[in-house]
Amino acid sequence: MSRPFRRLILGAGLASILALLLYQLGLFAMVVWFNFRDPGATPVMRETLMTLRSEDPEAMLDYQWVPYERISTNLKRAVIASEDTGFTEHDGVEWEAIRKAWAYNQRQADLGRDRRRGGSTITQQVAKNLFLSNERSYLRKGQELVLTYMIEVVMSKARILELYLNIAQWGRNVFGAQAAARHYYRGDATRLSSAQAAQLAAMLPNPAYYDAHGATRYLRARSATIQARMRQVDIP
Repeated sequence: MSRPFRRLILGAGLASILALLLYQLGLFAMVVWFNFRDPGATPVMRETLMTLRSEDPEAMLDYQWVPYERISTNLKRAVIASEDTGFTEHDGVEWEAIRKAWAYNQRQADLGRDRRRGGSTITQQVAKNLFLSNERSYLRKGQELVLTYMIEVVMSKARILELYLNIAQWGRNVFGAQAAARHYYRGDATRLSSAQAAQLAAMLPNPAYYDAHGATRYLRARSATIQARMRQVDIP
């Protein structure tokens, strides 16, 4: 290999590294921005709306931001009990949960089944919903982990949970705690009972399905389990 060609390869490599660093720096700046500013539509929301409008050009999302103090403590407890019991203690990633989810998914794939388990913390879900998409790939997962640590460094646990409760999907076109409370219970997020909160938390892994099929036997059983665990978790 000639010296000019080696220099060209080296230059291209350094340029790629610099571009990657600048990209990550830009993402970090956005994390800082969202620590102080409430987001509008997220990439997941825009992706969902695009899908809905392919079927109905006039489709709209049901979404309204509400501040942390106006969200029921019951819902905060229920979501942590359901999604991430160690939320107030970990640094954003639960590696053991990821390992178990990977092993479970491998077994499901070997059996020819579609059921999958995520293993993601609340912070990881905020990283995905706020910056990325629902795409499944190792590259996206790697970027999600980087963003997760950025978020944990910049934001308080209360802010992370506030973001999550406001941008989580709770139905085919329903996003956020306030829209979910009105859609399912004709009330406000601040007034959710423990039973209502537990059911909303139980819906999170597959909200569009439960929006269409209602309170299935599994959903009722899962809600009861979450409700029993709610008092055992800490909230920020």
